[in-house]
Amino acid sequence: MAKQRDKIRMSDAEITAFLDDCKSLHVATLDKDGAPHLTTLWFAVQDGKILFETYAVSQKVMNLRRDPRLAVLCEQGTTYDQLRGVSIKGMAQIVESGPECNTLMKAIVMRNNPGLPANVLAQHVTEMTRKRIVVVVHPEKVISWDHRKLAQA
Repeated sequence: MAKQRDKIRMSDAEITAFLDDCKSLHVATLDKDGAPHLTTLWFAVQDGKILFETYAVSQKVMNLRRDPRLAVLCEQGTTYDQLRGVSIKGMAQIVESGPECNTLMKAIVMRNNPGLPANVLAQHVTEMTRKRIVVVVHPEKVISWDHRKLAQA
């Protein structure tokens, strides 16, 4: 007999589709005193890794420079039978400048601002990389749930 946890787990394809459908990402880092610091921002997924951009001097970046561990969460649903989510624990890689930063920043901007003309996109990315960095989340543990599967069981 399968445990309920096994029944609601998403497949890799379902996780990919779910993340494609989500707009916001909750990001938890650790403050100097060990307390969680939680924020929400837009993101992109590239090669199975979560990408997000933020100001280089933000609290979350200061936290990640000190301790690269983080957790991120996307969730949907307003009733128990509709709850879905993906939680990822991992390590952060900070990409501060150069061609890699531009490429990753472009992926984030394109996902969250579809239809931007190429010249506007390039100018926007150039402006953003002056004060912002990209964080790449390298997943170590992925947990998923889709309570809609309970009705199917």
